[in-house]
Amino acid sequence: MTTKPNICVLISGNGSNLQAIIDGVNAGKINANIACVIANRPDAYGLERAREAGIEAVCLDHKLYSDRQSYDIALREALEAHQPKCVVLAGFMRILTSEFVEHFSGRLLNIHPSLLPKYKGLNTHQRALDNNDDEHGLSVHFVTPELDGGPVIIQCKVPVFADDNAEALAQRVQEQERSIYPLVVHWFCSDRLKMNNNKALLDGKVLPDNGYANE
Repeated sequence: MTTKPNICVLISGNGSNLQAIIDGVNAGKINANIACVIANRPDAYGLERAREAGIEAVCLDHKLYSDRQSYDIALREALEAHQPKCVVLAGFMRILTSEFVEHFSGRLLNIHPSLLPKYKGLNTHQRALDNNDDEHGLSVHFVTPELDGGPVIIQCKVPVFADDNAEALAQRVQEQERSIYPLVVHWFCSDRLKMNNNKALLDGKVLPDNGYANE
């Protein structure tokens, strides 16, 4: 019997994408074992989701560390204790040091609520509305030292309606996130997805800059 690879999930808040990944693992749709969930905030509800699923839930409170580097060293040690095949950022609201990112290079996945390279950083939904965009969406990408700048694996578009506000648009994007992210995690854990020379490869083929099957 082949041992399933370990993955670790990093969160800061509600953990809706974490729940989608937990559900995917439990349904046999993701070939992995969630070894631990780590939050940087003690009030992150995703920790409770992990506990309810019988997954080790750890709070590594960033406020208890003097600087970003010392926090990332502690985070790296906590992750390496589980020897993860990949580390999944699921609403982890911290900028990681380049040393941390390079240590886990090719093993860090993130989901970002915009069609990268548009709208890196925060407040993406309001920015799309302010620019009168007629479409918005999400990107799953590998993490590199450049903020939200790693190679895109897949994107999903949603329409922007005339009466949208940021909350309504965010909800529409999040509905897509919960189906797309588990799929990408499965690709990675099944050895179909890799990063090489700052490019995303699926089944050995380099993906275009805007990711897989983007219309």
